[in-house]
Formats: sequence, C-alpha cells, structure tokens
Amino acid sequence: MNRRLLATKCIGLLIILFSLACNPVAGYAETVDRIVAIVNDDCIVLSELDEAVSPYAEQIQGADYPPEVQREMLFRVRQDLLNKMIDQKLTSQESERLNVLVDDREVDQQIEQIKSQYLMTDEELRASLAKEGYTLEEYRDRIREQMLQMRLINIEIKSKIAITEKDIQDYYEAHKADYMGAKTYHLLTILIRVSESATADERKMAIEKAESIAKALKSGAAFDEMAKKSSESGFAVTGGDLGLFTLDEIATEFRKMVASMAEGEASPVLQIPQGYQILILKEIKEMPQKTLKEASIEIHEKLYQKFLEEKYKAWLEELRERSYVKIIL
Repeated sequence: MNRRLLATKCIGLLIILFSLACNPVAGYAETVDRIVAIVNDDCIVLSELDEAVSPYAEQIQGADYPPEVQREMLFRVRQDLLNKMIDQKLTSQESERLNVLVDDREVDQQIEQIKSQYLMTDEELRASLAKEGYTLEEYRDRIREQMLQMRLINIEIKSKIAITEKDIQDYYEAHKADYMGAKTYHLLTILIRVSESATADERKMAIEKAESIAKALKSGAAFDEMAKKSSESGFAVTGGDLGLFTLDEIATEFRKMVASMAEGEASPVLQIPQGYQILILKEIKEMPQKTLKEASIEIHEKLYQKFLEEKYKAWLEELRERSYVKIIL
C-alpha cells in the first residue's frame, strides 16, 4: 500500500488545522493544536506531547540548573518522549493488526489486583493517582496499553528467547564479584512536593511541614503511619517503602549519608527536584555469598530480561522500518 495513502487521515487533519489557524472564527483568537508526528494512518498532536512532557518540565525548571542546561534537558526529554509515543502508536497498531485485544473486564481485574496488593480502596487509589496528576480513567488507559504491549511481546518476542545452562554459567563466571555477598539498605521515604510555580511562602510552608514531620519522627512517631498520612509520594500507600538498595543503587549525593545511618534512623530534611524528602533506614541486610546453583534462577531472570530488552528494541526498529513515520517538530 502507498505510504502516502496511509497518512491521509493525519495529512487531512493537518490541512484542517492550518485552515483554522489562518481563518479563525470571528471573536475567537485561540492557539490551534498541531501535528508533531505522523505514524502510518494515525498521528500525535502537540497537546499530547506537551501533556507528557509537563511533569518532567516542572522538575527540570524547579531545579537549580543554568538556563542553557534546562533548555538542553527539555529538548532531550521532548525528543525521548515523542519517540516513546511513536513506539506506543506502532505497538498499538500492530496489536490491532494481529487482533490482540484487552477488554474492560480484564482491565478491571488488573486494577482490582493492584488495589488488593496495596490494600487500597477506590477512593484511596483515586487520591494516590491525583497526587501524581492522573485520573482513574487515564490510569485505566495506561493499564490497557501495558497489557496490550505485554501480550504483543508474548506473541512476537518471548517465545523466541532460549537461555541455556552455558549462558547462566558464563554470566556467573563473568560477574562472580556480584555473588560474593553484599550489604543492602532497606529505605523508606516521605515526600513533601513543591511545584515549580510555588511562591516563596508556599515553599516555606512545605519545608516547615517537612521539618515538623522530621521532629515528630525523632520523638518516636511511626514512620509508616506518618508516610500514609503526610507523604505526597506514590509510595505513601505502602508506608513509604522504597525497598532494598545496595550503596551503588542509591543516588550519589545520598550514599555517604545512608552508609553512616544506623538502623531505624531518619535523615534530616533533604531537598530534591520534587520538593523535600525524609529517608529512614529501616534495616541493613548482609546478603550471603551465592553458589552457581543458588544464583542460577536469579541469573536466568537477568539474562531473560536482557535478551527481552534487546529483542524488543530490535523488533521496534524493524517495525519502524516497515512503517510510515514522519516527525514534524
């Protein structure tokens, strides 16, 4: 099929939008949306891209970067997100071509599993999503997209991955230091968000709130209860539980501090791009040395994920090659 014909829908929309921009309705001088990418017979418009970029832009603009660095970071974020949106369009189109479907009942079941896992009610889920800037309907769409993508991956990629015992042994020999034992840190967090447009008074109120929480923790307040009550992080529903980290996995600026903390100790208030954060070191775990037999399942999973990512990337590149993709930025 002629690729020009595949883009008819979007090109037609482009002409309509251009016409509206040149001939606005009397009495209305509004900014008209425009197309930023054509993906076969579908398209991505500027408002969609701006919506995806917005939370990242707030973080970048709220950080203390020089203007030229902010511009470069924003440019890269826009490019990366647009490419991800194009990939999503392509996978959605391929799902439709192969008649891969996810119905409403399946989405409902997946959301119920998530609620059950985190012991959340509908109201708590909606409140948690609202803190992250999403509605339940938008979250449902994301869940559906993820389920479609996973089914497509099962069909196109997973069935073609084979990991041998030699693969596992070779990986173990090449990464023996990783299985010699390590110290891990179980971290919890409380986050008080500060928006990029916050006034000086709002910032002052945020840090005072964070300092008040830190003081309450030092007086013996339960961290998980404080997190559920006051934290504005997506981890609040689980009592602020971030999980286990080795020092190498912790942000560089916090490594020395975490390494010096005792179990049960809370950090001072830390300033991060999203606002103010408090960490608590719940416990330190010494991971024992693992033999090849003990590590084989873990290594199999790592290799599986590695091969999956490589094959998925190659599959996306092949999908792009046989599709009509035009970026109009």
